[in-house]
Amino acid sequence: MAKYRLTWEEYFMKLAVNVAARGTCDRAYVGCVIVNDDHRIVTTGYNGSIKGNPHCDEIGHTMRDGHCIATIHAEMNALLYCAKEGIPVKGCDAYVTHFPCLNCTKSLIQAGIKRIYYREAYRVDEYALELLERNGIETIQIDLPDYEI
Repeated sequence: MAKYRLTWEEYFMKLAVNVAARGTCDRAYVGCVIVNDDHRIVTTGYNGSIKGNPHCDEIGHTMRDGHCIATIHAEMNALLYCAKEGIPVKGCDAYVTHFPCLNCTKSLIQAGIKRIYYREAYRVDEYALELLERNGIETIQIDLPDYEI
């Protein structure tokens, strides 16, 4: 493999993949990295239970309508940390390992995220696509190349 310098998009997506490895719900390991215009990381998030509560990998899943309801999605964990700490995300980009679910899409739009990069087109919701288009939020799929450091 030849040496390769990652683009900013590849760099942040690779970080999102690494963040996903912290996840505690094995139904989907998802990571999210929110980045500002200066290419600085504002926050990260991964799938997991509410702080201080048991995790799926410890006690199993709490399923309802085909979804694990004990898990907070990566995008929500990233946004909620910023809300708790008073950190603005308006105008930032989100790098997510999987295309956001409908609820996460709505939350990212409402928080002021301007662009969403994703790696896997996982369960892409048609209404989520409609909302993203209606609100002028660009979505870009990123493929990570093979590389060496």
